[in-house]
Amino acid sequence: MPLLDTPVRLGVQLQPQHAPYSSFRDAVLRLEEMGVDILFNWDHFFPLSGDPDGLHFESWTMLAAWAEQTERVEFGALVNCNSYRNPDLQADMARTIDHISAKDGVGRFIFATGSGWFARDYEEYGYEFGTAGSRLDDLAAGLERIEARWQKLNPAPTRDIPVMIGGAGEQKTLRLVARHADIWHSYVRGTDLSHKLEVIERWADREQRDTSNLVISNELHQRDEAHADGLYDAGVRLFTIGFQGPDWDYDLIRSWLRWRDTKNA
Repeated sequence: MPLLDTPVRLGVQLQPQHAPYSSFRDAVLRLEEMGVDILFNWDHFFPLSGDPDGLHFESWTMLAAWAEQTERVEFGALVNCNSYRNPDLQADMARTIDHISAKDGVGRFIFATGSGWFARDYEEYGYEFGTAGSRLDDLAAGLERIEARWQKLNPAPTRDIPVMIGGAGEQKTLRLVARHADIWHSYVRGTDLSHKLEVIERWADREQRDTSNLVISNELHQRDEAHADGLYDAGVRLFTIGFQGPDWDYDLIRSWLRWRDTKNA
């Protein structure tokens, strides 16, 4: 661990704020044509930057539209909030979007999830905020229910839907990564990744789960190629970058696509 013989992939997170929906529709089309590997949004109800009451759209309904609109890219939320929806419902929604996106019988949806953190979402939409620990406990129980529900749904998902878990807490989050994840996403610096991966391995031993195929994901926002090279050397193979509209900086994405292609040459 980590999985080093997989190609480098670039994921772009379209931040679903401060732009009309038509702008997102156009950006999705253009980014897929440019060769981006994965498209993400986020699962919040209000902007995270800029005008706190500015334009904003909901994650899952947007993802269902992307499932129909796109042909090649994988996609998901970076990340879904477990607190906002019944876990069995999340499983069913994921399965349905998986089928909507299927090309040649195989879906492209990634179930990326986390425990939640943005208090305003909870307070204004009537969810219990709890504590960081209680939200992680809820995520642990939710993942068990989600995976069990996938085994019961008719029709079943088109594939084993990849599970992506975000976060770096060593006592709870990384244990969930070891137990459930196909992809681990964090903002951990390259110099600290080896320690975190050792923690995941220790938890994997306790969970009796093989994590040799775990894909390591990290963030490129406000980072240069030297930093990305360090992450690559530490084992990162999925690189994500936040993307803000409506004045999309496509040259930024082109530069990272060139870097990706150099790594994969």
